[in-house]
Amino acid sequence: MTIPPPPVFDAPAGRIIGRLDGAVLRAQGIRYARAGRFQRPVAAPPAAEPILAQQPGPACPQAPDQLLTQALGDFWAGARFDEDCLHLSVTTPADRRPAEQLPVLVWIHGGSYVTGAGDLPFYDPARLVAEQRVVVVAVTYRLGLFGFLGSEGGTPPNLGLLDLLEALRWVQRNIAAFGGDAGCVTLLGHSSGGDAAAHLLVARGAAGLFRRVILHSAPLGLAAGRAPLTRAMTAAVGAFAEAATPAEVLAREPQAWRAARRFGLKAGMPFGTQYGADPLPPEAELDAAWHAAAARVDVLIGTTAEEVRFFAVIDPKFQWLSRVPVLGRPAVRLLVEQVSRRIYGAPAEAFARRHAAAGGRTYRFTLTYQAPGSAFGAAHTVDLPFLLGAEATWARLPLLGRADWAEIDQAGQQLRQLWADFARSGQLPEHAAIPGVLTLHRVHSAAGAAIR
Repeated sequence: MTIPPPPVFDAPAGRIIGRLDGAVLRAQGIRYARAGRFQRPVAAPPAAEPILAQQPGPACPQAPDQLLTQALGDFWAGARFDEDCLHLSVTTPADRRPAEQLPVLVWIHGGSYVTGAGDLPFYDPARLVAEQRVVVVAVTYRLGLFGFLGSEGGTPPNLGLLDLLEALRWVQRNIAAFGGDAGCVTLLGHSSGGDAAAHLLVARGAAGLFRRVILHSAPLGLAAGRAPLTRAMTAAVGAFAEAATPAEVLAREPQAWRAARRFGLKAGMPFGTQYGADPLPPEAELDAAWHAAAARVDVLIGTTAEEVRFFAVIDPKFQWLSRVPVLGRPAVRLLVEQVSRRIYGAPAEAFARRHAAAGGRTYRFTLTYQAPGSAFGAAHTVDLPFLLGAEATWARLPLLGRADWAEIDQAGQQLRQLWADFARSGQLPEHAAIPGVLTLHRVHSAAGAAIR
């Protein structure tokens, strides 16, 4: 049996050697930038030698989160960590024709700005790429203390956001070599990745780097008024010795979390973007900036029906409350409903209304799926199996209970079709539904609303 040669992509970044994986071609772990610790990223120069891009890139160093394993299992099995983590991966159809230009989706992973990586198996885009004939770029960027703290005169804030901008510039320069259309780029962000994508709309230097944005479960209700929280965290962490190891940096992260506790709901995601620090405008100018960006970017924004139920299942505080006789479970249900709306639902509605009022094409979706036998219901992250990953990574996890994977994949084909149609044209039906899974509608121009 003759083994075919690996695919080669001749790009401005250099000659990139990928690999064939069934119906897709993968080029993984490609460096898009370099950055010293607590330094701004600098674009990677063209490589003089061929780039072997056949293995996932490293994740940013991060502390393990044992609570997440209750829903998602050991999602870090086989992963490696390195502070030098500014890499991306490209997946493209194996049967792509030489002259074909395909829409591009840039995946921005979530994880409260402290957890995750672009190449996790949960986020495998192979189904989406092969079915819908799109190109997917998955980006890994700096997290936590490495990417999302800092202060004026000290460590620059928003380093992780600056990393994402460098990745998008790499896409503009190089994606044509993979069959992607640089003029048809859609950001696809989940959770904190959705929050980051929303803020890239108003980031300095981002205009022209993407045409559309899909925002899944962005916690936009936690974005405003963060300056006192950030100052408290920065003071609690203090300065690092130049020779501090990544482990020594991570060891300070609990100090930041403790300092955040007195700030209420915002303590649920204490790391995040900082307004008034490059590349973001001051907070007082934020709504005007989103308004100004609306006409040039199409938006598809949505939430699950019970976002906070994810945390109600895994968090010991919620578990204690649910065990209170008589009133415990009703109290948890009410809390899930109210906090889900405050952090996710109402801000998504406001974002959609303002974007439409400012002249931007806007769609709003709600994912309602509840897996049989799962305590999680229509919780945060239950949307992901319909879009990314495969049966091997999702089917046996507590999140999906006794769900029939064939049914999830069948509904997922419909969802992936809608998302790919949006990436291609920015247009979807006025109303659409996947029974038992998703509802979607166009948001028309109305009076704008601020996110507060």
